[in-house]
Amino acid sequence: MTVQNISSFAAGQWIAPGAGARNIASAITGDVIATAGNDALDVQAMLDYARNVGGPNLRKLTFHDRARMLKALAMHLREHRQAMYDLSFDTGATQSDHMIDIDGGIGTMLVFASKGRKEMPDSHVYLDGEIEQLSRNGTFLGQHICTPLQGVAIHINAFNFPVWGMLEKLAPTLLAGVPAIVKPATNSCYVTELCVKLMIDSGILPAGAVQLVSGGLGDMLDHLTCQDAVAFTGSADTALKLRSNPLILQNNTRFTSEADSLNASLLGPDAIPGTPEFDLFVKEVSREMTTKAGQKCTAIRRIIAPQNSVEALIEALSARLSKTVIGDPRLETTRMGALVSGGQKRDVLEKAALIGTEAERVFGDPDNFTVDGADAEKGAFVPPMLFHCADPDNAQRVHDTEAFGPVSTVMGYRDVDHAIALANKGQGSLVTSCITHDPTVAREVAIGAGAFHGRIYFNNRDSMKESTGHGSPLPHMVHGGPGRAGGGEELGGIRGVKHYMQRTAIQGSPDILSAIGDKWVPGAAEITEEAHPFTRKFGELSIGETLHTAPRTVTMDDIEHFANFTGDTFYAHMDEEAARRNPFFPGRVAHGYLLLSFAAGMFVEPNEGPVLANTGLDGLRFMKPVSAGDSIKVRLTVKKKTKRNDEYGEVRWHVTLTNQDDELVAEYELLTMNAY
Repeated sequence: MTVQNISSFAAGQWIAPGAGARNIASAITGDVIATAGNDALDVQAMLDYARNVGGPNLRKLTFHDRARMLKALAMHLREHRQAMYDLSFDTGATQSDHMIDIDGGIGTMLVFASKGRKEMPDSHVYLDGEIEQLSRNGTFLGQHICTPLQGVAIHINAFNFPVWGMLEKLAPTLLAGVPAIVKPATNSCYVTELCVKLMIDSGILPAGAVQLVSGGLGDMLDHLTCQDAVAFTGSADTALKLRSNPLILQNNTRFTSEADSLNASLLGPDAIPGTPEFDLFVKEVSREMTTKAGQKCTAIRRIIAPQNSVEALIEALSARLSKTVIGDPRLETTRMGALVSGGQKRDVLEKAALIGTEAERVFGDPDNFTVDGADAEKGAFVPPMLFHCADPDNAQRVHDTEAFGPVSTVMGYRDVDHAIALANKGQGSLVTSCITHDPTVAREVAIGAGAFHGRIYFNNRDSMKESTGHGSPLPHMVHGGPGRAGGGEELGGIRGVKHYMQRTAIQGSPDILSAIGDKWVPGAAEITEEAHPFTRKFGELSIGETLHTAPRTVTMDDIEHFANFTGDTFYAHMDEEAARRNPFFPGRVAHGYLLLSFAAGMFVEPNEGPVLANTGLDGLRFMKPVSAGDSIKVRLTVKKKTKRNDEYGEVRWHVTLTNQDDELVAEYELLTMNAY
């Protein structure tokens, strides 16, 4: 068998294994299949390359440029995923496991690419929140902005997801405009190396954006600054050691951790045997125990069920687990493959024995099980093991010992408060799930357990067909948890991007804030052009370009016609005495939507032109009523521009309606698509 040399990609060069390299064995056969590591890597050169080459290259791009880059990378990886599938079998993963890891990682990149285009500006500064008026007349304002850190992100990943674990950190980092140095776990780094090679060879990434360390980091963490960030996934002990680095503490280097987690799943008191929820619970637990051979940071470790359902649950789980075919993951019939290594197998069996001091093993014998197509002794195979803890209140090991494999413990509860207390005894988890059809139970669990868990997943007969599962972190939602789960957060949409950016409070005049944010702020200078703005293409419009209309008088005939034409005969528009009794109105008033219709008629340019469509309005507010005899006028200003493709872009217009006394009547933002 050919032993593969797993290289590092450092300062733009591929560097083969050298001094300090270690062997990597196949999880299936135990044979050495690769070697990785090089103690001679110049870590300072790697950091300098990221900071001086990668960072500037990324920061030249807008958020939308980076989002398009992520999409292109994801599509390129999708075309070559079979090669990663083929390599990943030796980690012990099945084809279904590959789809979670490889396809899941690609999908995560696509979500961040989409959110980057939809939720972030096509510019270099991210505006965080709304304008704060800091002075009476609005000449001195405040705005929070986010800009990329000017350092490097160090990503230290776990062995269980060599592709997803990298891409879920890499996507928000690159979208933020920060280069990354990726350090995968050595046991499965050969899959990560292939993924990085595919990205580098694609030519999509700018120089210095991504580097790879296959093996140890050396003293890299001793060279970090306040502009750098570390994101770690692994054991709580290792996380503590890394975050305690004196230089990290001294420089307040950002450190986020996703660590050990004694995740729980609660069976609601309403989910008795025979209900859809009971059957769903059995399916979810067995799936979480066996997917990736239980090597998931989100796997269910503690199964918390009503005391009177424990016996039936153990019976149902045992029956389902007994159908799990363990074997060579390359076989189509295999449902659970091997642990990643012999060392991991020894660790899982040691931890299971420790749990066994407080709980009885009711399913799965590590000394007597069948493996299809492989040697159980040579490979890192273990069976699913189910324990029952009869006294969870006085137990300790079942609440603080994570056997990182297909091991879980059933325990009974008396009432919902007791179930919550047991879930919280894990002292912080990434996820707790609750299977219930009772909204009251769900509310109690959310309030009682929320502080101890990064995510709470509820499921029942109504959502089961579309739910993604207890153990599936989604890029839209935060992934992390308090306490022993690490105390950090990853993913969470744009929240994850902000981990790699600095929030800064900007204070100044409307013109200053408009220039910094590339977005017109009320009170800033207006630009007046001779041509109507609706006759100008997307690329011709300037931020701050403004149209002022002539006034229009609102008559009682207008109000009554609008009421009868639309059917909106609300009393405030039609009954003078009733309207006067209303504390908000002086008498009969114009419909708010009548004013919007008039406004559109006042600023629109009716001929065919660059405006392709009106796609909506945001932030509509009515400030002052308009009575018959009042007049209104409109100010229409280009607030923000966002290119969507080569054919058109979105223009966000700030619209104000004022009356004859220049008092603000209504305000909103109009969205149009304009030809490019």
